[in-house]
Amino acid sequence: MRSSIVSLLALGGSLFQPFSSATPLKVQNEIRADSWPFGPLVTSGRDIKNTQGGNVVYAGANWPGHGEVMIPDGLQHQSIETVVSKIKSAGMNAIRLTYAIQMIDEIYANDGKDTTVKASFTTALGSTNGPAVYAQFLEKNPSFDDTTTRLQVFDAVAAECLKQKIFVHLDNHMSKAAWCCSTGDGNSWFGDTYYNVDNWVRGLSYMANHGKNWPALTSMSLRNELRSPDDNATLKSQSYNWRDWYINIKKGTSAINSANPGLLIFLSGLDFDTYVTPIVQGTSLTPSSDKFSATDFGGYRDKLVLEIHNYQNSASNCNSLQSSLYNSGFQAQNASDPKTVNVFPVMLTEFGFDMRGTTYQGTYATCIASYLKAQKAGWFIWVIAGSYYIRSGTQDFEETWGLLTHDWSDWRSSAYVSSGLKPLAEATAQG
Repeated sequence: MRSSIVSLLALGGSLFQPFSSATPLKVQNEIRADSWPFGPLVTSGRDIKNTQGGNVVYAGANWPGHGEVMIPDGLQHQSIETVVSKIKSAGMNAIRLTYAIQMIDEIYANDGKDTTVKASFTTALGSTNGPAVYAQFLEKNPSFDDTTTRLQVFDAVAAECLKQKIFVHLDNHMSKAAWCCSTGDGNSWFGDTYYNVDNWVRGLSYMANHGKNWPALTSMSLRNELRSPDDNATLKSQSYNWRDWYINIKKGTSAINSANPGLLIFLSGLDFDTYVTPIVQGTSLTPSSDKFSATDFGGYRDKLVLEIHNYQNSASNCNSLQSSLYNSGFQAQNASDPKTVNVFPVMLTEFGFDMRGTTYQGTYATCIASYLKAQKAGWFIWVIAGSYYIRSGTQDFEETWGLLTHDWSDWRSSAYVSSGLKPLAEATAQG
């Protein structure tokens, strides 16, 4: 098996490529319509539907790949198959796989050739640690070799997700590869230091097109946690608003849909994606008087999904927390609410908490779970990662919020997984 994969890599092809990139999308979608994931998926009111008419609800975990190495984390500790199997074993059916625009920028700057994983580890972790961690990566994932590129690792993750029937949602987390997020990191808003809008649109298009070869890929987001560009006072005062949000999200949605019309597209809001209320209620996109309109999205209004994040971990009142979730976005799923102008499916694409101790028994964790169950709403918990290759300058960084232990071998809190995570997945996952 290794020799055949190595031969494919030497030819510069994708590691696992069920479809040629030259295969017409119509043909790809016809094949997918008759087998899992029964795509392309579409929205219908508050629901997401597959080609069989069944509802699809994501119940999954975030899998970071936007850090400096620019491949999915944890693969020096475990194989791709092992990580996906752990996700599957908890009853989850989806991953939110993150990436950085920097990866695509570097491909363009290198005449269309991607960087090898070997080189990327060395660049990110240094001339001593990089090769050492890369050797561990090869030991755990022996189908790869020195010619393997970053995108081929993403290809392999998507292929394993197809094998195990795990939906892939691709999320642009950052422009410059690094830990996310702060208001001063230069990645916060359209036009910020590292957030070149043209490169971002180009990157969305590139990944959407590349994703045609991933049958498990059913959706993409536009951008993770848009936030105030506090490092740029002029940009903040003149552009950080819903008017400029609308201008740019129309560019992003068009780029994805033009490259891959089969994908759902997730729209995130302001203030670290904590609310999307103006979209839901159809109020003015200030400082403009314009409002969100389905006609601005041509024939793909049925591809749009809203997403929000919630980290109100200090919540002490469940009713208050659930009201916050409703008013921040989940109102869009309630067509009977007179204030709901635009009905959408809504997903909680990030929430999470410290996996040590008994935090999972507290108000925040239990209240979030009960709300998602009642709403039959999609979700991605932060985070599957037990550790990161590097985070904020610290290599092999311990992630105490991670579902998995430091070496990704076991659940960090088996008590939470059995009494909280699995029941949540069982009550919500569909498709």
